Amino acid sequence: MRIIDTPEDLAEGRAHLAQVCPVWAGALPMLDLPLRRHTDGFPAILDAIIGQQISIAAAGAIMARLAGAGLTEPAAIRGAGEEGLRACGVSRPKIRYLLGIVAAEPDWQALRAAPDAEVIARLTALPGIGQWTAEIYLAFALGRTDAFPAGDLALQESARLLYGLADRPGPKALLELAEPWRPWRSVAARALWAHYRVAKGREGVMS
Repeated sequence: MRIIDTPEDLAEGRAHLAQVCPVWAGALPMLDLPLRRHTDGFPAILDAIIGQQISIAAAGAIMARLAGAGLTEPAAIRGAGEEGLRACGVSRPKIRYLLGIVAAEPDWQALRAAPDAEVIARLTALPGIGQWTAEIYLAFALGRTDAFPAGDLALQESARLLYGLADRPGPKALLELAEPWRPWRSVAARALWAHYRVAKGREGVMS
């Protein structure tokens, strides 16, 4: 199982994309692709849950309060319960998600060796984790080379701009467009987010 863990890994993926697609061959030299590797396991899921549907600044403030209260590990969150999480500014739905996840006690280490589809299935079975969050976990927490969240609106818009499409492609159309990029679609996703940042002047995904 290949993992994106170093700049050399990214370079290999970039070379593949440039080889299979002339559009990528022209665009990639102008794009900076960060690794964006994060610690896997519960810390990555905590970040993802807290960051849902709020600004990066707001998520950062809540995470800082959780860290200050010592509520970043499953056991501590379990012990704090609803009141402890609410005191840190966590919303009611996210409190329910987090308490459900820590109660489920997922085997995070086992996910490191599991196939992509199995990782997605296990994660989306947990409260508050959808397809997008599971695919982001695959890409940035586990470093999988072919993770590709086709439902991401920034990826769709970036692909429209990059390929000069009349309309923004939906998830199915974007997956069809991305088929030749296998097995380096995770690098392509990084590149599309980078292109989005250049074209729109703002981030398309949390770093």
